[in-house]
Amino acid sequence: MDLSFYKNKRVFITGHTGFKGAWLCRILTGVGAQVTGYALQPPTSPSLFEIASISETIHSVTGDIRDYNALKAAFDAARPEIVLHLAAQPIVRDSYKEPVYTYETNVMGTVYILECVRQSNCVRSFLNVTTDKVYENKEWEWGYRENEPLDGYDPYSNSKSCSELVTHSYQKSFFSNGKTAISTARAGNVIGGGDFANDRILPDCVRAASHNQDIVVRNPFSTRPYQHVLEPLYAYLMIAAKQYEDRSFAGWYNVGPDETDCFQTGALVDLFVRHWGGGLRWINACDGGPHEANFLKLDCSKLKSVFGWRPHWNLDTAVAKTVEWSKCWLNGEDVRACMDQQIHEFLNEGDVE
Repeated sequence: MDLSFYKNKRVFITGHTGFKGAWLCRILTGVGAQVTGYALQPPTSPSLFEIASISETIHSVTGDIRDYNALKAAFDAARPEIVLHLAAQPIVRDSYKEPVYTYETNVMGTVYILECVRQSNCVRSFLNVTTDKVYENKEWEWGYRENEPLDGYDPYSNSKSCSELVTHSYQKSFFSNGKTAISTARAGNVIGGGDFANDRILPDCVRAASHNQDIVVRNPFSTRPYQHVLEPLYAYLMIAAKQYEDRSFAGWYNVGPDETDCFQTGALVDLFVRHWGGGLRWINACDGGPHEANFLKLDCSKLKSVFGWRPHWNLDTAVAKTVEWSKCWLNGEDVRACMDQQIHEFLNEGDVE
């Protein structure tokens, strides 16, 4: 898809100060979109949003997705044509520590942004970004499809299942007349430069490597659908644009890598160690923490058949690009230029072997 569709489009992004949000803002400003972001201050320090000076090229509004009045004021001022809802409490382990905050953010935050859309007369396309963890996980070896039951186990996963159901209800109750196209995208685990979150494997790898320490791997045998952050972001933009033009494309979509890139965590770390170099090692340190799924894959046949979509980069390339950005940052180089170069390569080169 030619992202020039977004030139001069008014786009409203919730959660724009997060890792995925910062990359998304950079893609959209690069193609000439008019971007307004609404989010809390960046969730990590350091943060990609600040390192790459994302606020210089968009209209950034600081606010809590749980504050409906503040959200609606920012929304009404922006008068968006397209809304991309990324705001969330995204960490499984944190959801066990703060379940109420997680549900307030992930469920009521979705209600509030949909209320803004419902009461507007300008939005033509809305996309709610959820997660591959929304499914009732039966630990089976084949990928979950969009018609599988939703029932996340932990508070994070369950709250995102609820967010899906809220979106489905609003679509049927308020948008069945075709006023606004409504979709959700259930994405797998993402990696990429600039992710500084706790309890995520690649950020843990970068932190350890930058201090010449062994990498501690909490659950090396869990299988996940890993992909570079640009993969789902491109898919989100594709879905939002296609349904803007033709509402028949609205629906629920899995967004993940091919089955060959569903890796055990230990194998992913092996790739990181190879690309980083310098004799890094990792150690198995299973800590018996709270429940997390051991086996999870997505079936992305729907996205492929409806849009002709396919992943651009395999996991080896995704890890290499993560290492490239991380070393750029650690060496004090221009990380925004590195982002722009990787976006250009992704959009223009296709698969990189």
